[in-house]
Amino acid sequence: MEGAQHSAVHLEMRDLYGVGDEADDFAEWRRTGLRDADPESAYWRPWVDLISRAVARGVTVRRARVVAEPVTDYIRYEHAGTTVNVHAGEQVRWLSRRYASDLLLPGNDLWIFDGTTVLFNHFTGNGDWQESGMELRTEPAIAKQCSVAFDAVWQRAVPHEQYEIH
Repeated sequence: MEGAQHSAVHLEMRDLYGVGDEADDFAEWRRTGLRDADPESAYWRPWVDLISRAVARGVTVRRARVVAEPVTDYIRYEHAGTTVNVHAGEQVRWLSRRYASDLLLPGNDLWIFDGTTVLFNHFTGNGDWQESGMELRTEPAIAKQCSVAFDAVWQRAVPHEQYEIH
């Protein structure tokens, strides 16, 4: 993200993540129904700072989430915290998986930086990072293919402010 000059886009396609650094916050949300949505909290501050700096440099940051409906508890949890992503400067959209059936999507979640660099995120079956959890690719054909996929999702997806959890 720090090296991005124009754009950073993130495509998320899993219905459950089990990433260790979210475990306590997710467990608390499941217990209480309350999500840490304070951009100044220790949990959010590093992300808010990172995105805010990128946006201040003129980087457009977009996140698209492809989700099954009815959504999982994890997606409800994510949705509850997305106000912080938006506050930091991200544009976020949601696409029901049923509207993505005819799209050719990559096999993994990913980031695309400036349309030229793809960072694939590899997860285990239970949603935690794999041991070699990230794969950086710079081949123009892969960057183009992933950019086309992201743009197709983005065009169909619903802005966060309008997306209703089902």
